[in-house]
Amino acid sequence: MIRYFKTFLSAAETGSFSAAGARLGLTQSAVSTQIRRLEEDLGCTLFDRTGKSVTLSEEGRRLLPEAARLVAIYAGMKGAGAQADTAPLDLGAVSTVQSTLLPRAMQRFRVAHPDTHVNIVPGMSTQLLTQVDARELDIAVLVKPRLGLTPELKWVPLIREAFVAVAPAGTTGDLKAVLQTVPFIRYNRHATGGQLVDRYLKRHRFWVREGMELDEPAVILQMVSQGLGCAIIPAALVPVRETPGIVEIPMPGAPLHREIGVLVRQSVLRRAPVAALIDAFEAAGHERQAR
Repeated sequence: MIRYFKTFLSAAETGSFSAAGARLGLTQSAVSTQIRRLEEDLGCTLFDRTGKSVTLSEEGRRLLPEAARLVAIYAGMKGAGAQADTAPLDLGAVSTVQSTLLPRAMQRFRVAHPDTHVNIVPGMSTQLLTQVDARELDIAVLVKPRLGLTPELKWVPLIREAFVAVAPAGTTGDLKAVLQTVPFIRYNRHATGGQLVDRYLKRHRFWVREGMELDEPAVILQMVSQGLGCAIIPAALVPVRETPGIVEIPMPGAPLHREIGVLVRQSVLRRAPVAALIDAFEAAGHERQAR
């Protein structure tokens, strides 16, 4: 029955039997069958079905924490005989990850590893890469480096994030004209994402009116919404469409993207908390990308 409870947790997180199946390597009908058998065994309805979507029922919401606890207990029993790994983890994360993926990932991680101390270190991607390589950090969530990685480092992709050009509401004209007339709030060129923007501008020979330069896309977005300038920022982890006072400007040429992922040393992958933390970030990334 444990695998049924795992399927229940996955379906609850994704809100879809087909998405849960994709995550678990099962067909949609297999997920539906397992959930139905679990409901029969428990004597209650876990999900309300509406067309292709599913939502937790009142009973399902009540039983969800207990199911998570059972799965965590079982995982602990599988490792019985080996001393629990409660050594601290040093985790690096860029600012946009800290305010979006990190809380959801930690919530999931805590179910199985409630006693592991996690020291969260902020920084730009270039800094975090250096710290992981120097063994100052066990793991980091950052923008994928342009250069190749050494064999000691492993990259786990999470999100492919598109860049958008934004300007104060009421701004008109194409991107070239906007950049020439509206102050440009630049994504810090010391950051990997900022370097991508800088290369895009040079490739298209766009001249900009320099205004400000900072390294947090969410703050840049707020600056634009206050009418302080235009910008080109990654959009998957900041609330572009929910922010008032801005307009998106089409970007010519090939779409500009960056990849957010987990960078980890191979030598620490054997630690159960490290593997669990990566799994938690992968789940959080999947949920965010599915929005």
